[in-house]
Amino acid sequence: MGVTRQKHAKKIMGFYKHSFQFREPFQVLLDGTFCQAALRNKIQIREQLPGYLGGAAQLCTTRCVIKELESLGKALYGAKLIAQRFEVRKCSHHKDPVSGSTCLLSMTEDSNPHHFFIATQDQDLSNKVKKKPGIPLLFIIQNTIVLDKPSPKSLAFIQKLQTNQLVPEYQKQSIVELKEKEGLAKQEGEKRRKRKRAGGPNPLSCLKKKKKKTQEGQEPSAQKKKRRKRKRNR
Repeated sequence: MGVTRQKHAKKIMGFYKHSFQFREPFQVLLDGTFCQAALRNKIQIREQLPGYLGGAAQLCTTRCVIKELESLGKALYGAKLIAQRFEVRKCSHHKDPVSGSTCLLSMTEDSNPHHFFIATQDQDLSNKVKKKPGIPLLFIIQNTIVLDKPSPKSLAFIQKLQTNQLVPEYQKQSIVELKEKEGLAKQEGEKRRKRKRAGGPNPLSCLKKKKKKTQEGQEPSAQKKKRRKRKRNR
């Protein structure tokens, strides 16, 4: 099962790398529910996650997630300790903290520009993440980390890109450059064709030369006949 799970993750990672430009180190945002599940199932997130994703990973969370865990008391004290070990990313809720799920969703607004993964056990948060294209979702089943397959929203987004119905800003410039290159190639091909036609022989000039030769060949014979007639008259 381990090999199959690894192949499954590699295939999904290939999709996000190719379609949404995900690159190492992969940015993984974790909430309190994921940390609690990792603690319960004795999963070493920092050691296991990079190997599963096939590349270096930066584990991070937000102040809102830590504040939420602190407010829940002793029941989630262990999860809070795990979350505090990760890098804390700045969010827009410094003065008024919000729930962990709301905060993580806000971190992926505007088409997920920082290419975050979301790691959570919260089903409601997972459903909201799937409604946005280009956000990989991680969760824990029993004692294993699982990367969810691309959501229908992500697949539909890529399908629109392929049919040129929706083109993101970072791809517009490359498309323009490709069109310019194609235009230059067509112009060069037309120039080459014109040069070949101009260098060909002119059939009319050949006909003129032949006529001149025949006239020049007839002139000496006519002069000879006139000379013979003069001699006979004498």
